[in-house]
Amino acid sequence: MQAPVKMMLIFLDETDTWGESRVPLYEAIVESLMHASISGATVHNGIMGFGANRQLHRKRLFGVTDERPVTITVIEQEDKLRAVLPKLQGMIREGLVFLVDGELLHIGLRGDGQE
Repeated sequence: MQAPVKMMLIFLDETDTWGESRVPLYEAIVESLMHASISGATVHNGIMGFGANRQLHRKRLFGVTDERPVTITVIEQEDKLRAVLPKLQGMIREGLVFLVDGELLHIGLRGDGQE
């Protein structure tokens, strides 16, 4: 990955699903990003949040979830993100996709463990 880059943030609910098999939507999105040769993506599980519908989502008593928020963070060159965007838009029924300018400062790659 080379500069300049953008950061795409995708906001979903934990209970959102994809396809007839009803896999979690965040899993389906990450797999789509992998197939599109995106450099990487990270799924973050939120403790609490709310969106445009003003409904509060949080972990309930005894650990029962109430559609907790999930965010997928993707950092990649803008043209690659825009190329995958139409597919993502077709997958996300409720949610938000946000594109942010970024400055790539460092990429640490795992080596063979030798210094």
